[in-house]
Amino acid sequence: MPNRNLDFGRFGAQGIKGYQAVARQLDALAGFIATPVSQRRGLLARLRYLTRSDRARAAARAAGLTATERTIQAWLDGRRSPSKANLARIDDAYRQVRRQNVARHLAARLNRSGRGTRVEIHPLNQAQVPRPQQRVIEHRTLNVRHWDGLVQAWADGDDQALDAAWVDHVVDLGSQWGQYEHVTNIGFAA
Repeated sequence: MPNRNLDFGRFGAQGIKGYQAVARQLDALAGFIATPVSQRRGLLARLRYLTRSDRARAAARAAGLTATERTIQAWLDGRRSPSKANLARIDDAYRQVRRQNVARHLAARLNRSGRGTRVEIHPLNQAQVPRPQQRVIEHRTLNVRHWDGLVQAWADGDDQALDAAWVDHVVDLGSQWGQYEHVTNIGFAA
């Protein structure tokens, strides 16, 4: 593919991949629990979310939460505390299940019945790049009309599919789309 940067940051440019910025914004829209899992309140909120129904329990097991019902009940009652490894598993399972639960609704909100959502692309930071190597990159906007592929790749946690889906949309910027492979931020709302 043209304009795929193999040596990003060689002259001091700073930024992240565009698909990572999209995933970060989708995470913000998903509305995860703000309290860390290491605090009792955050742990209880995640466990209640993962155990509120049989379907939620099955999704948590599929996402990697392998603790028994008895152990989970002991955590909920406060008789036992999960280890650091189990806290990480609980948080990962919560994020995976939450993403799957909100994906369909989020895609519909972003698609807006075919009208799409305006995306603001903030270019990479060139403050540390020497003057002769700097290039003119401007703030751009793009209207993305089909979010289904992006949201599904995000919900599945598939970075390669998310990158491919994002590149499919960013090529609409024209011949300069490669300049926006790495960005400072990508913003959109639903």
